[in-house]
Amino acid sequence: MFCIKCGVELTDGQNICPVCGTRVYHPDVPVKEALPTYPKKDFESEEFNRKGVLFVVTILMMLITGLALAFDITINDAIVWSGYVTGSLFVLYFCIIFPLWFRRTTPAVFVPVGFASIILFLFYINLHTSGNWFLSFAFPVAGIFGLIITAMATLCHYLRRGWLYIIGGGLLALGGWILLLEFFLHLTFSLPSHVIWSPFPCATLAVFGMMLIIIAIVKPLKESLKRVFYVGKM
Repeated sequence: MFCIKCGVELTDGQNICPVCGTRVYHPDVPVKEALPTYPKKDFESEEFNRKGVLFVVTILMMLITGLALAFDITINDAIVWSGYVTGSLFVLYFCIIFPLWFRRTTPAVFVPVGFASIILFLFYINLHTSGNWFLSFAFPVAGIFGLIITAMATLCHYLRRGWLYIIGGGLLALGGWILLLEFFLHLTFSLPSHVIWSPFPCATLAVFGMMLIIIAIVKPLKESLKRVFYVGKM
């Protein structure tokens, strides 16, 4: 049995085409009347429980931070290791817990917030270790990577089609980012100039990225892959 719209082969137990979503029609099988549907009701108790759990997690993380700082200052008369614990919890909170407080998570806002927390934590590590690698290495590397991921997540969130172009372009951008990563490593830490590794992962990402873009451009190839792998909108 085949779909009457896109032609993909179907099994006997399928009622809806997995590719285009068309209802399966068979002339020998009587069509059952659809049961009435009821509107979904959002109960306030579920929302209250979700925020209650987030509140408990927030208080627990603040308690762990306070205990770590208290023990560290009591034992060492200074902040030695508790800053790393506090920074790690800070990053974990703003990358995972903080977006859950909102009904709608917007990648254009929450992804940069997560990367900003990571950059601030790296800045603290640089200050605590008296290093000179933040401005010349950590900030540009993490910042560029954050921009790439933010752009990909935002486009995939707002656009219903063209994901192959987005992911393919993102892979190409990540390949260029790896080249910059090696450049900043050599610039900051004075690595031997003959040690060159970035072109290999860059070339691999470029190949996969171009493959996805070619698949998106060649419509017969894209349609055949959709039928084989039962993929929806690409």
